[in-house]
Amino acid sequence: MKIKMELPKIPVDLPVLNEEMYSLRSKGEYGMGSVEDMILDNVEAVKVSLEKMTFKNVTIMESSLPESEWTDVIFDKCDLSNVHFSGSFIHRVEFRNCKLLGTDFSRSRLQNVRFSDCLADYSMFRFANFKQVGFEDCSLISADLYHLTLQKTFFNRCNLDQAMLSGSKLKGIDLSDCEFDGLQVDIDDLNGCIISPHQASSFVGLLGLVIK
Repeated sequence: MKIKMELPKIPVDLPVLNEEMYSLRSKGEYGMGSVEDMILDNVEAVKVSLEKMTFKNVTIMESSLPESEWTDVIFDKCDLSNVHFSGSFIHRVEFRNCKLLGTDFSRSRLQNVRFSDCLADYSMFRFANFKQVGFEDCSLISADLYHLTLQKTFFNRCNLDQAMLSGSKLKGIDLSDCEFDGLQVDIDDLNGCIISPHQASSFVGLLGLVIK
């Protein structure tokens, strides 16, 4: 499934802002730059604003950046595992070939956001609001997708095995080319969800049926 979404609007030939990233502070505003080949650890900042930036081969460790605003940003081959972005606004952002193990996007608002070829097992999106959001060729094993608001969202060729989707209304969501042996989901949430014939057996138990 393809959904038209706005791409990050980023100028070419951005200056390097590596040094500025070492001094990330709460309510700080950063923009118009690239960050490459660096490691940031133990960053604690609230309501940070980043605009028109690229991050390549950047690792952020043991850090918390809640209630932040990310607009027109590309993350390429970055490791953001276990970083807390909860309550953030993420707009026109791309995550390419990123490691997002346990990354916390809960209660965030994502609009025009694309995840491609990302390892996002155990990531947390609960109570997030998705509008024009796409996941392509991503691993989302045991991801927490509880009670999402989904508008124009797609999952293409993703591994969703044991993902938590309870409370997320899946009407119109096409999971037919995704991989999973089971999902944590309520039967009412599946109304209108698009699945393949071989996936149907995964939901027999929710109907109270026994296959003989």
